[in-house]
Amino acid sequence: MPGDRELFQRYLAQTSPFPMALEVSDAEGIFIRDRAGKNYFDLISGISVSSLGHKHPRIQHAIREQADTHLHLMVYGEYVQRPQVKLAELLVTHLPPGLSSVYLTNSGTEATEGALKLAKRFTGRYNTCSFRNAYHGSSQGALSVCGNEQLKNSFRPLIPGNEILAYNDATVFDRITQDTAAVIVEAIQAEAGVRVPDAGYLKELSDRCHEQGALLILDEIQTGMGRTGSLFAFQREGFVPDILLLGKAFGGGMPLGAFVSSGEIMKSLTCDPVLGHITTFGGHPVSCAAAMASLEVITGENMADKAFRFEALFRKFLKHERIRTIRGRGLLLALEFESQDMNFNVISRCLETGVITDWFLFAPECMRLAPPLTIQESEIEEACSLIVHAINTL
Repeated sequence: MPGDRELFQRYLAQTSPFPMALEVSDAEGIFIRDRAGKNYFDLISGISVSSLGHKHPRIQHAIREQADTHLHLMVYGEYVQRPQVKLAELLVTHLPPGLSSVYLTNSGTEATEGALKLAKRFTGRYNTCSFRNAYHGSSQGALSVCGNEQLKNSFRPLIPGNEILAYNDATVFDRITQDTAAVIVEAIQAEAGVRVPDAGYLKELSDRCHEQGALLILDEIQTGMGRTGSLFAFQREGFVPDILLLGKAFGGGMPLGAFVSSGEIMKSLTCDPVLGHITTFGGHPVSCAAAMASLEVITGENMADKAFRFEALFRKFLKHERIRTIRGRGLLLALEFESQDMNFNVISRCLETGVITDWFLFAPECMRLAPPLTIQESEIEEACSLIVHAINTL
């Protein structure tokens, strides 16, 4: 009989020629266990998704309770479903007044799609701006505003009218004009290797958008939900985006995304045409229940505050001459090595020693560290010692 690994390769569409192919038995807390019973430190949280670790009791309880009540009832936006309503209410209490209307989607990519349509519909304009090495998802619209040509070239033609700007460079803001419907930007560029913008940059970008009547779409799909030391990264930057994108950790481990804006802006999706933006499974009640439990834990237990303290520990324990630099904020970090080959070799050795790490789409020379916010100090020290050991074996 063929094993699961062979069946995985035979029946599941593959996204790359070299999947990690770890055969998972179960997961709990910061650990993933394979079929042989070996534990692995999960230092990437399913790419910033499982921010409260695996099998968090509050999230599991919420999922079971909602599953006992009902699953899918109707396409999003038709029935009054308590999990959706209560999640939106809770989320808005943690956002400034300009972000008061929530559209729930299945994923961060779909949040991007909805936000781009919303901006065009509200402004009546067609052109957009995004940034070099930005990543906002893989669907056609999201790929159109992607800032990496290699990722895009095989799928052209894409949606026209987007201009790619240099990130963290205010001298290019003159490209944002009264023809611009929206500028989409990450609070911190993740797939570029965790590029944190200069202080004041995002505020200046927001001001330029407002001067020209363009909407600023802020992608917090990877940075949101406490990972960078505040619930949302923009809260430390002194501005409010016109549209906020959420995904990944927002669902507490379940598939969920959202785009959030003002009631005035969001109302433009309700007519001309009616049902101009719809989703069948967006805001699934079980996902919303999990998301609400996750948000309550993150805010109630001040999980975001721990991110900065834990960042300092990673920087302390990962001092090595072959690590060129450590970039990032909170528990979204990139370890830069001399080359892609070096990084991939370290990642492979880490897996052998029981540490799951990863690379970045547009910075393959960098190792990704994005562990659950629930990680403990002793676990950080042990995981870092295994990473250093992996480097020393090369």
